[in-house]
Amino acid sequence: MAGNLIEVNKDNFEEEVLKSELPVLVDFWGPRCVPCMGLMPVVEELAEIYAGKMKFTKLNTAENRRLAIQLKVMSLPTFQFYKNGELVDQLQGNFGRAEIEEKIRAIIG
Repeated sequence: MAGNLIEVNKDNFEEEVLKSELPVLVDFWGPRCVPCMGLMPVVEELAEIYAGKMKFTKLNTAENRRLAIQLKVMSLPTFQFYKNGELVDQLQGNFGRAEIEEKIRAIIG
């Protein structure tokens, strides 16, 4: 895991995501999700570029299935964007770097 990426789970989701002072991107991924693995280097690079402006987190749905269901994640890959503890946007299915960066820029202003 890159230094700017935080692994979240049921124990730290509230603290790291909902109580974060920065906007948060949550990358929902699974070990058998090939598109998820393809997006990993993109997320790591964006985490470096937007460090201090947005927090980047990853949630392994295989290990946190109940939390993923509770957050209404029905397919992978899914990115959720939070600001002030609220879900403000989501990307699901087939998307790439351009769509991710567009959402980030809209959220951070």
